[in-house]
Amino acid sequence: MANIKSAKKRIKVIDKKTARNRRIKNHLKAVLKSFDAAIEAGDMEKAKADLALAEKKLMQAAAKGTLHKNAASRKVSRLTKRFNKANA
Repeated sequence: MANIKSAKKRIKVIDKKTARNRRIKNHLKAVLKSFDAAIEAGDMEKAKADLALAEKKLMQAAAKGTLHKNAASRKVSRLTKRFNKANA
């Protein structure tokens, strides 16, 4: 455990950031699972809506620093590719 006041504050800040990152990642997982379920079911309208939501949430996570910008773009690209393949 830290003894210095600034180190104690850093621990609190890290805990807050970790909690925020966990919330964002858990929400992302839920959105991606919803997209996967829609693709499996063949519901292209729901899949299209979920794809748009997933892209939005991935880019927001990248903007906040939870995900790297390139990682978010890569995930969006792969999701779009899957959607287009299933749609064809």
